[in-house]
Amino acid sequence: MSGHSKWSTIKRKKGANDAQRAKIFTKIAREIIVAVKSGGPDPENNSSLKNVIVKARASNMPNDNINRTIKKAAASGDGDNYESITYEGYGPSGVALIVETLTDNRNRTAADVRAAFSKYGGNLGTTGCVSFMFDNKGIIIIEDEDGEIDEDEITMDALEAGAEDVSVEDGIIEIETAPLEVSAVSEELAKKYTISSAEAVQAAQTLTTLTDEKQIANMQKLLDTLEDNDDVQNVYHSWNMPEED
Repeated sequence: MSGHSKWSTIKRKKGANDAQRAKIFTKIAREIIVAVKSGGPDPENNSSLKNVIVKARASNMPNDNINRTIKKAAASGDGDNYESITYEGYGPSGVALIVETLTDNRNRTAADVRAAFSKYGGNLGTTGCVSFMFDNKGIIIIEDEDGEIDEDEITMDALEAGAEDVSVEDGIIEIETAPLEVSAVSEELAKKYTISSAEAVQAAQTLTTLTDEKQIANMQKLLDTLEDNDDVQNVYHSWNMPEED
């Protein structure tokens, strides 16, 4: 997920081509493998796996793929050993970024992430340099472009399911939960609504608007380069992304 805003999330998903979807599925599969190896193959007894499955389904990952990955991870004793490493830094004009990775080669990943920051006018910082600017939240997105969902009804349903807050704007319903409640709330809402996205994220407390065209271009290239890296799972940022046509 890029950033935390409903607009950036939905737009990137809508614009995803087959190659991008395949890459998304590959990254989710890696998360499933790590979750299974750390907590077992039963999602009812493994909250991390349960949350990843919710994310996978919201990303339209086929159930066959999900189940196959879980079985493969449970059956392999020595498979790929991925390490979770988080990088923090600044993009153009001080935009804060958090880059979450799963890697089997920390030297390669560190070099790739550092190179991306340097190439596009940013700089990699130390642990904790920007994380205090973000809040860990569960975010569930429901699309309602045709305005068919009653705002009062979805708000009541979400709150009864355990959500903390609901906002509706431009055909996008954004439901906020505690990070560990994403799966429970989304599963309840999925009985009545179509979930577009559901996961725990790092949400920027304030957003930075870029006005210089070069900085905007570099910021976009930085995000694209990071997200295209196979080791990068999530990129969170404080950029107030411009509207797309």
